[in-house]
Amino acid sequence: MCVQSRSANSKLIKEAAKQLGFLFCGISKAEFLEQEAPRLELWLKKNMHGEMQYMENHFDKRLDPRLLVDGAKSVISLGVNYYTDAMQADPDAPKISRYAYGADYHHVIKDKLKQLLQIINEQIGEVGGRVFVDSAPVLDKAWAKKSGMGWIGKNSNLISKKTGSFFFLAELIIDLELEYDIEPTADHCGSCTRCIDACPTDAIVGPYVVDGSRCISYLTIELKNEIPAEFKDKMDGWMFGCDICQEVCPWNRFSVLHNEPAFDPHPDILGLTGNDWQELTEDVFKKVFQKSAVKRTKFSGLQRNISFLKPGGNFDSQ
Repeated sequence: MCVQSRSANSKLIKEAAKQLGFLFCGISKAEFLEQEAPRLELWLKKNMHGEMQYMENHFDKRLDPRLLVDGAKSVISLGVNYYTDAMQADPDAPKISRYAYGADYHHVIKDKLKQLLQIINEQIGEVGGRVFVDSAPVLDKAWAKKSGMGWIGKNSNLISKKTGSFFFLAELIIDLELEYDIEPTADHCGSCTRCIDACPTDAIVGPYVVDGSRCISYLTIELKNEIPAEFKDKMDGWMFGCDICQEVCPWNRFSVLHNEPAFDPHPDILGLTGNDWQELTEDVFKKVFQKSAVKRTKFSGLQRNISFLKPGGNFDSQ
């Protein structure tokens, strides 16, 4: 395939991604992530993945997309905005992360990725590939950074100068050579330590290093056993996920409201009071969270999280 074709195809893909509602699209050459290998190995050796044993699996595949997709030539990284300024009606209710206000992003984004792959096959030709939304060992942030979509901040989130960090990441790995974005975005965190200072569980153990086993998102979602007693009074009212390190990030003053109807807040979620959450039944849980990412923690997990929250804090469980 000639250079001109690669350029034209890359332009077509980026325009199609924009039409499908993706916030941004970057393209990288499918190759071994040499810089990420020692970082991932050290992070795992220090047990910063907690009970997320799946992070230990497929180490080589996490670092080389060619082991995930036969003949892989390109990694198309995509971002989907989910920012909303909507808030829970009861300020004393247990808190839920913004990304879980609406429909489960896995399904919404996967549908968009499949549409993009279909467009590629229709307008460019038959292309082999796979779509990924937290569904396989892919280092989303590393690929997004490599394609120039942003930089990885001190809170380990990908940050964009234009839109902050309230967006999902996804990938389309295909066996087609394209024109690659080779200008990574410079780090613009500077001397700022707001995310480090604000984390109530001290999960950000150093600039750019997050101990996942201490993160509130991990404790309320990934952790299946009891939440360790050391985190009592440190959850800041969060019962599902946590937005603190993003809320304090200066770059998120540039966040813009999303335009994806599926991510509009479920009215029953934002309207629940502290007492409503405390008295939540499994039937109501199944009804309200049927299409929500919150179902990941299951009813028993949500009950555990709510009961663990500090009495007299953001949620009074008495």
